[in-house]
Amino acid sequence: MQQPANYQRAEAEQAGVGGEAGTRERAGGLRDFEPEIEERPQGNVSCPNPPEEDKLYEELDEFIDGLADQDGVLIRVLHFAQNLFGYLPRQVQIHIAKRLGKSLAEVYGVVSFYHYFSTEPKAKHTVEVCMGTACYVKGASGIINELEKELGISPGQITKDQKFGLTVSRCIGACGLAPVMVVGDLIKGRLEPEMVEDILKQYKGQG
Repeated sequence: MQQPANYQRAEAEQAGVGGEAGTRERAGGLRDFEPEIEERPQGNVSCPNPPEEDKLYEELDEFIDGLADQDGVLIRVLHFAQNLFGYLPRQVQIHIAKRLGKSLAEVYGVVSFYHYFSTEPKAKHTVEVCMGTACYVKGASGIINELEKELGISPGQITKDQKFGLTVSRCIGACGLAPVMVVGDLIKGRLEPEMVEDILKQYKGQG
């Protein structure tokens, strides 16, 4: 698997103050927070683990087992886990800590230090509405209201199927197209509330 460009930089930092060694000191303040590391819950009749989730943990374990040297590989494992799960929830961090013989505070310290790790699910399509002066004056609030109605979420939230996330920004630098929103990498300008439904339909059928 080809690693992202910032992976190599981060892996190099692990050996110095900016990497795992540095995060140990930062994580020191988390010791009181750190619970005893528990086993990942196993499936049972009343609350079985989803089969697809068990498969992801098995793939993660295979990756860890395949590492020749498990010293200094935390960032590599975290990258792999995030690619598998889409983000790094607490239970995944606990599993990684146990497998690598590390404390949960140390794992969490690395996750929280590097901005490209996420502990929250990410939406497939992020809808960002500009609320700069030009967009606000030309009706951006109406666009947000229509998005909230269509998606059933408020700014800062994602839909249950993790397909859409809704955010607002101060200005995206496209004042001449106000009001504006961005879906993924595409700018949608000169919007009217009645246009929102058709724009979202273009993405609802994807994936």
